[in-house]
Amino acid sequence: MKAVETFGLTKYYSRGKVQALQDFTLAVDPGKIFSLLGPNGAGKTTLIKILLGIVHPTCGEARMLGFAYTHYPVHSRIGYLAENHRFPEFLNAQQILYYYGKMAGLNQTFLNQKIPFLLKQVKLENWAKTRIRKFSKGMLQRLGLAHALLNDPELLFLDEPTDGIDPVGRKEIRDILKSLRDSGKTVFLNSHLLSEVERISDEIAILKNGRLIRRGQLDDFISIKEQYLLRLKDGRVINEVCTDLQIPLSHNKEEFIVSVKDEQQLNYLIDRLRQGQAIIQAVVPRKISLEDYYIEVLDENGTVQK
Repeated sequence: MKAVETFGLTKYYSRGKVQALQDFTLAVDPGKIFSLLGPNGAGKTTLIKILLGIVHPTCGEARMLGFAYTHYPVHSRIGYLAENHRFPEFLNAQQILYYYGKMAGLNQTFLNQKIPFLLKQVKLENWAKTRIRKFSKGMLQRLGLAHALLNDPELLFLDEPTDGIDPVGRKEIRDILKSLRDSGKTVFLNSHLLSEVERISDEIAILKNGRLIRRGQLDDFISIKEQYLLRLKDGRVINEVCTDLQIPLSHNKEEFIVSVKDEQQLNYLIDRLRQGQAIIQAVVPRKISLEDYYIEVLDENGTVQK
């Protein structure tokens, strides 16, 4: 069973004049952190609204946790954090979670146990009885995440979850999301902070003008094929070996970048370095940043202006 599946989703607005999604087909495995990327107006929000049953597609189908998106009982197993969520400012954090939990049909005994745990999880336990009109943007984001986790969801949709949160707070949010994934939950993430996406995602998809243009494992996108970074304690041997094997080499102090034909040549290079008494401290596949890859993909598809 897939956590999320879409089949040929198409959505038009303004009587067909505006195309938000076109023939969008996607499958997300459970227990993954999946990130949806794309420029403003790409169709990301429309997709999430369809999955949540807020709008209906012009054509196509969507399923969540094995059920059609129109099967509303499945929504009790889903959590959602909107980008610009709003809470009544005269309530405190504890009251927000309690009243929203009751509206979601959760019983009082469960809420009395769950709310203190969630407030501690998002580092708001000392602000539980503070009216949220005094909360910063980052604190409101933390409260929004706690609200999304109230029903212990199997599938979590998060729209810009670290917006307005300081670097330490972003690290804490990442740790929470990783722990949710490790417990078998699926996190569907929408964010413009590509450095955050790169640190946490298992898979990504890139959306442009309502079309899916790239999708796959994060490492497959940012790894540079057959390039490796070698860290050596003494680099004198590698220059001679690479010259002998005709392997392109560049270096910066104790770090060396080699371009090999395949893994067999890489292993032969390592054997030769060991024969030369070189002390190898690390062999790491070379990668580019997700931001560089993202801009390159949009450039290929005519989005980025040079």
